[in-house]
Amino acid sequence: MHNDWVVKPVRLPLIRRRCQACASESFRTSGKFRVNANHKLLDIWLLALCTKCGATTKINIFERTHVRSLNPELLERAHQNDPTLAAELLQDGVVRRRNHISLDWSDAWRLDTGGSDGKGREVMDVSVRFAAQIPVRPVRLIAEGCGLSRGEVERMVMEGTLVSAVRLSGKVSSDFTFTLKRHAA
Repeated sequence: MHNDWVVKPVRLPLIRRRCQACASESFRTSGKFRVNANHKLLDIWLLALCTKCGATTKINIFERTHVRSLNPELLERAHQNDPTLAAELLQDGVVRRRNHISLDWSDAWRLDTGGSDGKGREVMDVSVRFAAQIPVRPVRLIAEGCGLSRGEVERMVMEGTLVSAVRLSGKVSSDFTFTLKRHAA
């Protein structure tokens, strides 16, 4: 039987950046934007607050960009403080590199297995889909989705009863499939 699992964000991730006020390493954003106009040039920033002292930092989205070169829908979404726009822009590698930030997805996602955990089935084929680029260890996902310990999952990988086309050690953030074969008791 085939199962479809989805890794879904439950909130925006923490932003990893050093705070100038207190030397904390993380900021939280609510998805609020600031749009600043200087004649026909616009700056757009995503605002974030330090998780320790509350100081504000600006994540540079557009800098000195001519108003006509911006997508009107994106500009409107920034004016409306659209949290889905914030999520999309934080996923953009160019934005992250330009601002020297990384994302911390700890406790910001959940696994939706569609209600089936595969207990008692001898063979289980699973497609894991990511609703956002959330880096997660496959061993952790499989353990959580199947109700197993990480040690049991790692043992199954070593025994060859858990196989996948992707490397199951390390982290993944894109869709993958795996097959789990349990031994008949």
